Amino acid sequence: MTTETEADDAVRIAILDDHALIVDGLATWIGDHADDFDVAIRTTRWLDLIRHPAFPVDLVLMDLQLGDTVSIESRIRACRAAGAAVVVVTALDDDLSESRCLAAGADGFVSKTKSTAAVVEVARRALRGERMPNGADAADEDAIPAPADAALSAAERRAVALYAQGMSTVRVAETMEIGYESAKTYLRRAREKYARAGRPAGRRAQLIRRAAEDGLLE
Repeated sequence: MTTETEADDAVRIAILDDHALIVDGLATWIGDHADDFDVAIRTTRWLDLIRHPAFPVDLVLMDLQLGDTVSIESRIRACRAAGAAVVVVTALDDDLSESRCLAAGADGFVSKTKSTAAVVEVARRALRGERMPNGADAADEDAIPAPADAALSAAERRAVALYAQGMSTVRVAETMEIGYESAKTYLRRAREKYARAGRPAGRRAQLIRRAAEDGLLE
């Protein structure tokens, strides 16, 4: 039996998915196997989550695609602004979707093809402050290998951070108060360094992912 003290210490979570079967399945498994979590909210609708009297919670397990017009970026940012960590649990686990979620501030991204135990482990690690890009795969391992260090300079890191947030190269140059060619060179060198480290960054989506992995997104 869970004591009152244990319940008070448990991490309060919300489960948001447009399939009630998934919501109930996750909640039941967590109730049976994860004493450190307390499912405070279970819902299939975004508005029901943010209007719930138990919101904000400590963590939201959130589906990427819901049957409404609110973007995943807006949902993630709203939860983060309220003080809740966010782990996106999705069937659409392509690189671009992952990059979008991480750029918006998600703490983890995990495929629905993984077990509930793997999802819960991603959530635990996210709550410990570990960014979980491609966390579904990492959760199946005993340890998460750190990304290879690309050894970017301070200027290269700044240029990548601005570019990954959606700025054009011209806007990066203006923000950094440098010439266009200098900004272009910083981004090119950063891509080359990432490639040498075995972390492709040739496309914008890849560079966003690299920036998220390295904690460069503001």
